Amino acid sequence: MLDLQSEFGLRASRRLTQERIIWLATVDRRGSPQPRPVWFYWDGESVLIYSRPGTAKLDHIRRNPQVALHFDGDGMGGDIVVLLGNAELEAHAGPASGHPGYLEKYAEGLRRIGMTADQFSGEYSAALRIHPTAIRGH
Repeated sequence: MLDLQSEFGLRASRRLTQERIIWLATVDRRGSPQPRPVWFYWDGESVLIYSRPGTAKLDHIRRNPQVALHFDGDGMGGDIVVLLGNAELEAHAGPASGHPGYLEKYAEGLRRIGMTADQFSGEYSAALRIHPTAIRGH
């Protein structure tokens, strides 16, 4: 269980709810970390990310489900939040267009990239579920 009730935990929880971008770090076949910014939805227990099928990050997760998620800091070395966890490809998650919270969070982002929810769901049809096991930061 993650402690999201401490002062740090409440700040981390706020960021999980309000931030639009989180960095997902997977590990490639050579053991090198591969970070990338992604859209995400926090449901209070896990992180949902949609991806294009056939991407390297999905191959990385199939080989090694251990991942890290982190937010940008404040530019001065503060407001650091890092989550460690296990990722799984989730076949039964349904499309992004079926998740009202996800759609509400990224409505402006979808407009900015010129996609409807259905177009996004068609192109980003692979769902990843990340179950955090640890949190750290300051």
